[in-house]
Amino acid sequence: MRMNAPVLSPEEIKRIHKDSIRILEEVGVKVPSEKALSILEAGGAKVDYDKQVAYITEAMVDAAFKAAPKEFLLGARNREHDLWLPTTRTVLNMDGCGSNVIDFNTGEKRLGTLQDLADVGKVFDAIPQAKVLWSCIHPEDTPNSRAAGVWATATSLINTCKHVQDEVQREDELPYIIEILKAVLGGTEEDVIERKIYSATYCTVAPLCHDKEMLEGTMALTKYKAPVLLYPMPACGSTGPASLYSNVALANAESLSSLVIYQLTTPGTPLIYGSALGRINLKTGAFLEGAVETELMMAAMVQMGKYYGLPTMAAGCLSDANSVGMQAAMEKVLTTVPLTHNDVDIIQGIGLIEGSMTLSLEQMIIDAEIFEHCMRMHQGIDVCDDKDYFEDIKAVAQGGHFLKQKSTRKAFRSDEFYNSKLIPGDTYDTWKAAGSKDMKDYAHEKVAAILAADPVCPLDANTEKLIREIMAEAAAKL
Repeated sequence: MRMNAPVLSPEEIKRIHKDSIRILEEVGVKVPSEKALSILEAGGAKVDYDKQVAYITEAMVDAAFKAAPKEFLLGARNREHDLWLPTTRTVLNMDGCGSNVIDFNTGEKRLGTLQDLADVGKVFDAIPQAKVLWSCIHPEDTPNSRAAGVWATATSLINTCKHVQDEVQREDELPYIIEILKAVLGGTEEDVIERKIYSATYCTVAPLCHDKEMLEGTMALTKYKAPVLLYPMPACGSTGPASLYSNVALANAESLSSLVIYQLTTPGTPLIYGSALGRINLKTGAFLEGAVETELMMAAMVQMGKYYGLPTMAAGCLSDANSVGMQAAMEKVLTTVPLTHNDVDIIQGIGLIEGSMTLSLEQMIIDAEIFEHCMRMHQGIDVCDDKDYFEDIKAVAQGGHFLKQKSTRKAFRSDEFYNSKLIPGDTYDTWKAAGSKDMKDYAHEKVAAILAADPVCPLDANTEKLIREIMAEAAAKL
């Protein structure tokens, strides 16, 4: 039997849905975009143009759910890494738009660069469980800060052969992103629509607000039927109510408002139900990702997404630690187990610490290991005829040893026993003689080997040249 960990009962899920509808109908959402407000009004919303507030009805939400596809492709440059949602097994993603890096060579914290994004792509491709790469660093060495988003997306597409996710922060970025996607695919806009090698994250602004530039940019993207991740981020006690239940209801209301806008803009737009809720540090007011309450809310949001029949993605494997170490390991386990045990499609956050603001390449490897342990726990115990070893018990009887049994050798080669690829399991003396290495040391060695090796799936040189020309144009004109 598999281990599961629902945090909401069926009745509680329905109650939260009703609360969210009440928020939309009675409180409304601020939409500072004439374009979006007019679309909402035409779709049945009551709109206060002076306050820029739209009141969305339950009927509009129901219609949006009917229009939203329940399964779709997240394509990849290498088709072997195409990912269909919903998944049959949880996979991993990065988190986006951090600022800092723990330098792989010096161990010192510094601002992130384009080379860091390139290194991330190479390490990401070497992690089998990793399937969706959100450009995790806002590179400080981009020649034009307004082109940083385009450059980050392009750098990720050059350096990973898996699916790339990012943000359309403004509508003027979109033509460059589409040209880059066409260059990667060697095709037309129709190929961009069909292959879906790029998706966008859309963050609402808690409580109950939309960002004009990102909203209009993402609305324009829906023309290409690119998947959009709906990503609310209210924090209990600051941008959200100091109640886990009410904060989930608020976040859900924000997601439903986004759902309605995008389905009214382009019916059939693929949407992923995401979540990145949190709580505040009562001493500093900082957003806490590694808190236990954060992941309880995230697990609840996964249940809400599954209730609606949408693919799910949630921030997880998170930590507020300032370094790679014991705090990070503890928090990352605590923020991974509830998601694996609720069968989320994608966990978003590997490789990052300090509230997803700081990247560590070693942490990417460690987090993949944490994830595999959590997934093995979720698989539980398989009680079936094939696992009934009564005859072995009978043969060994009292005081014997099972190591000589053929079934033992077979079992230890099966997936019932997870054999760590990062934890050697040596005795103390063997460990001491080998240099007293810890998990971070082994992860460092693995990253060094990955970076030293040739790329697994390099981009064609002519294609890369074309992409870099588009990047230069974006830097010059944006």
